Amino acid sequence: MALPLSSATVALVGGHGFIGQALMHRLLAAGSQVRVLSRRTPPAQALPAGVTWHTVSSSNTDSLQRALSGATAVVNLVGVLQSQRAQPWGPAFDEAHVQLPKRLAQAMQSASIQRLIHISALGVKDGAPSMYLRSKTAGEAVLRQASHLQLTVLRPSVVFGTGDSFVNLFARLAKYSPFIPLATAQAQFQPVSVNDLCSAVLHSLQNDTTIGGTYDCVGPEVFSLGEIVKLAAQASGHPRWVMPLPDSVARVQAWLFEQMPGTPLLSRDNLDSASVPNTSNAGHMALLGVTQPESLRNNIAQILKS
Repeated sequence: MALPLSSATVALVGGHGFIGQALMHRLLAAGSQVRVLSRRTPPAQALPAGVTWHTVSSSNTDSLQRALSGATAVVNLVGVLQSQRAQPWGPAFDEAHVQLPKRLAQAMQSASIQRLIHISALGVKDGAPSMYLRSKTAGEAVLRQASHLQLTVLRPSVVFGTGDSFVNLFARLAKYSPFIPLATAQAQFQPVSVNDLCSAVLHSLQNDTTIGGTYDCVGPEVFSLGEIVKLAAQASGHPRWVMPLPDSVARVQAWLFEQMPGTPLLSRDNLDSASVPNTSNAGHMALLGVTQPESLRNNIAQILKS
């Protein structure tokens, strides 16, 4: 049977982030109760009515089970973009993309929950060139092997919207730099709006026909990364020259970023991921109830003003 959102309790694993917060508000508007599962402590400001916050240890199945108990469905939003290098993938990728899905499947079985929407990534496939994509592939496989799950996999391209860390990052760079040296300027993306991705999640929750399916989530336009950066700079009021970097220079730049403390702005693995076109012509958005996906070009100015 389809899930009536007005009587559902939906757990958002990794729900503290940009996509999770947008999805939380959409679920509340549909009448759902929402549980945010995060390693972080609750925010200082009061949570909206209908939302509970559960600080969990993602490395502990019992902690996940306690937080999930009584939920109707789960949306897994956890993903990381950086990890130390290792084979077949680095430790942060292994923990977030492979081990957590294993524990989540176990916790859901113990809590007698079947319905799971798993947010993966466009470009996932066996033998992918980056640790990020290979670990995402392994995480999908783990969940498909869990026969008790009613699984839907969504594979978005880069996600844009108010408060994102994509076009907003490029707009900030344009504000402070007279030109923008850019690695993988020709990399292809088909950005999807956070509103449309949330619509795809809600549609999946309400339609059993999506169970067992894997769907590419993309917007209506394909851009090179260089075009996106120029668009963000222009829309922010700081038009800039984008200087494409040769691949050899880009890899040196990425290696240098990796040597700095904290999360690198760019890694060699990011470059490997960008070597795969982040696009799709499968037409899956219409199958998810999104017949007119939002345009990055038409919405970027409003995003940057918000």
